[in-house]
Amino acid sequence: MDITAIAKNFTEFYYSQFALGRLNLAPLYRPHSMMTWEGKQFQGGANIVQHLNELPFEKVAHKISTFDAQPSSLDMSTLLISVTGLLRVDGDQELQFSQVFVLAKEGESFYVLNDMFRLNLG
Repeated sequence: MDITAIAKNFTEFYYSQFALGRLNLAPLYRPHSMMTWEGKQFQGGANIVQHLNELPFEKVAHKISTFDAQPSSLDMSTLLISVTGLLRVDGDQELQFSQVFVLAKEGESFYVLNDMFRLNLG
């Protein structure tokens, strides 16, 4: 299993779908998935995607600076991915962000078990 390739493919897919329409992210989450967005916690794919869809901007562009990945279980059933980058919302200035995902294996693919997002301000 090439963890770096999985992380690269996931991050490219996740942020492209985020830009196209945040509702497109629904298949990536499960009822037990958890997200912390700027300190606010959400559980369940429906609640997570609802929160993302209600964010107060229309357009968003992510520019990934770095991503790192590691297995987070001995049997390789979960992967930890750390992402840093810049985002631009509605054409405003770029903001630094970091996001951490734990992906869990499901069949031959992965879903988002945990998702933590923070703007890096100050």
